[in-house]
Amino acid sequence: MGVSTSALKWQGWLVGLVTLAGLLVFAPLGLYVWASGGPSPHEAVEVEPQARVTACRVDPASRRVVATVEVTGRGSYVVTVEFRDREHPGPGTRAAQALVKIPGVLPGTAERAEAVGPVWPAATIPWCGVAATTPTEPTGAGEPTG
Repeated sequence: MGVSTSALKWQGWLVGLVTLAGLLVFAPLGLYVWASGGPSPHEAVEVEPQARVTACRVDPASRRVVATVEVTGRGSYVVTVEFRDREHPGPGTRAAQALVKIPGVLPGTAERAEAVGPVWPAATIPWCGVAATTPTEPTGAGEPTG
């Protein structure tokens, strides 16, 4: 029971063509999955800090304006808060600013702190907003490794 040489020749070509077809179909699919796979579960994902003012009020006892700041992200931050008499000031207008430090924000949580501004005029409603958010330590610093 011998196999003819031409049958072996055609089997070789058939195996080659099936292998080529498989590469043409599955190689782009594999590259797509590899390229769009995202971070592995063991990689740390950087979270951009989000800072916002959740409350802006004038303290009745001291007449100082107080802003409640909320930060989400990961790490420790210094938030610069502006206090103005209107949201969109005119040209050349300078706003009072205060810094508030928010340490140890964990991913998926929100930390709050209060920024105390200047004494506010009695007949004016204050506007409070975030001017800048600056990290005070690299993301993930101080965490145990291993």
